[in-house]
Amino acid sequence: MASTTNQRVWTGRVLSILASGVFLFSGAMKLVGGEDLEQGMAHLGLPATMTRPLAILEIACVVIYLIPHTAVLGAVLLAGYMGGAICTHWRIGEPFHMQILIGVVVWFGLWLREPRLRVLLPLRRAAP
Repeated sequence: MASTTNQRVWTGRVLSILASGVFLFSGAMKLVGGEDLEQGMAHLGLPATMTRPLAILEIACVVIYLIPHTAVLGAVLLAGYMGGAICTHWRIGEPFHMQILIGVVVWFGLWLREPRLRVLLPLRRAAP
């Protein structure tokens, strides 16, 4: 039983780190800037002045997500961030499957590594 729990927690940590890496890379690219980023922001219909605030927001949400005591709040914030990304891509008619997948990985990784969350959101209920 302890081995299964340990594997579950480590799988959750790996998934959480992978999802966090995506956000950190995206935030870093926004901080670095460049012509490609400006063209991408224009394509999405977003002003270039939003780049730095979005980068700071993205990185701050990841930091909150990676701290065990604030991980649930971080997951909520990252889900909200991904909701905005989904809406932005949907608005311009682009696919948004990857944003949904990243959001699922954020929550599933947290669910695997946080036993209190598994109590609140069980995959199945015990028979009465």
